[in-house]
Amino acid sequence: MTTIDQTLKIAKALGFAEKLASGDLEVRSPIDGAVIGRVAADTSASVDAKIAGAKTAFLDWRTVPAPRRGEFVRLLGEELRKHKDDLGRLVTIECGKVYSEGLGEVQEMIDICDFAVGLSRQLYGKTIATERTDHRMMETWHPLGPVGVISAFNFPVAVWCWNAAIALVCGDSVIWKPSEKTPLTALAVQAICERLIATFDEAPEGLLSVVIGEREVGEQLVDDARVPLVSATGSCRMGREVGPRLAKRFARAILELGGNNAAIVAPSADLDLAVRAIAFSAMGTAGQRCTTLRRLIVHEDIYDDLLVRLKKVYGSVAIGNPLDAGTLVGPLIDRQGFDAAQAALAQAADEGGKVTGGERANVDVGEDAFYIRPALAEMPSQSAIVEKETFAPILYVLKYKDLSGAIALQNSVAQGLSSSIFTRDMQEAERFVSDVGSDCGIANVNIGPSGAEIGGAFGGEKDTGGGREAGSDAWKAYMRRATNTVNYGTELPLAQGVSFDV
Repeated sequence: MTTIDQTLKIAKALGFAEKLASGDLEVRSPIDGAVIGRVAADTSASVDAKIAGAKTAFLDWRTVPAPRRGEFVRLLGEELRKHKDDLGRLVTIECGKVYSEGLGEVQEMIDICDFAVGLSRQLYGKTIATERTDHRMMETWHPLGPVGVISAFNFPVAVWCWNAAIALVCGDSVIWKPSEKTPLTALAVQAICERLIATFDEAPEGLLSVVIGEREVGEQLVDDARVPLVSATGSCRMGREVGPRLAKRFARAILELGGNNAAIVAPSADLDLAVRAIAFSAMGTAGQRCTTLRRLIVHEDIYDDLLVRLKKVYGSVAIGNPLDAGTLVGPLIDRQGFDAAQAALAQAADEGGKVTGGERANVDVGEDAFYIRPALAEMPSQSAIVEKETFAPILYVLKYKDLSGAIALQNSVAQGLSSSIFTRDMQEAERFVSDVGSDCGIANVNIGPSGAEIGGAFGGEKDTGGGREAGSDAWKAYMRRATNTVNYGTELPLAQGVSFDV
């Protein structure tokens, strides 16, 4: 069955088939380059109407008790469980990740729904010690308003759900602008949500909405004063444009931007474990994760041994149709991604690198699909191309002599998302996660930098934007904080001993 036929079958099952031929925005599957849909893009007027609807919905939704809001999210998780196979397959068809990763992405949605349900009864404030007699001081948290979510092609549904599940239990409405490269999965999820809203008494129309289109649609969402928070996932370049525009109107930003992630392999490392972790982190999703391993910093004593093992794995990894069982590396998203990979490899060679792999893979699916063999680039130093993030399965390999130098090398790039070390030395492990170790938002020991769980707050530092989504206390970004003081006495003592008698 072709990708076109599979898409139509899934669209009928999920209830959005009428959207597949509703407009002029062309959607192609990276699996074979086929056009799998032509969807309607929003106009400025329709975006405005959806933001207005989200504002109205927020005013109603914020009055619904948080545990009831959690019940809505619980039911959303149940719907995602019911449609996991179809939605996971559509993720694979539209963005090209292997089917197990497509299913895994939907499982992330389910997991964050479960997390948010529990959170709906734990939106805790604090009682604060006060210096004034017969007073009580406390901190309370309140719904913020409509939340804008701008997501990228590589995780077309999970990142929305990281934001939406938490925002919903916090009392917010959500407006979603998916990547123009992957709008079909958003339309599928929206169809599921609309059916749920129709059956949940307290859920207002406009609680969840999708706006489809290119850059100008996202700009309208970013610039609208009715949207107090925008969570944007994309490149550092995009973040540099989005951040100042939100700051100009004093809106909040959750920025999840680039990652030039490194792993250090110490002399004591379990190399069998390290090779497996490196392979997934560097080649999974065809190198198109923000947490993809891009720099491997290896101690000189084990460098040659590890390279032999990696070259064997890289030379034998199964590349092909991501829907086929056994495939581990699928296609790049499009020609632009392929051209960027080839340019990076050429520059690596110019900068003294020894490149193995990286050529276009011979996958018999047509000229409009772009598969490449994952590449290893042995670099003499951390040169200009190594410091640049390229969204492709390219792993730059460097040597180090001492741990301080390795950590400094890792931290010397602009991005600060994810990092890891492979070691069986407790002192090295603890140093790596200490305040003199990794400067990234994620620092792992004996696992790769890729594949975060939803229980922890996800995000990074420096050019990665500083945003945090998903677990821990990331929920606080979706609410407004109030400090309240209640005087239950008959006197009016002033703070700091101030006297003001009238």
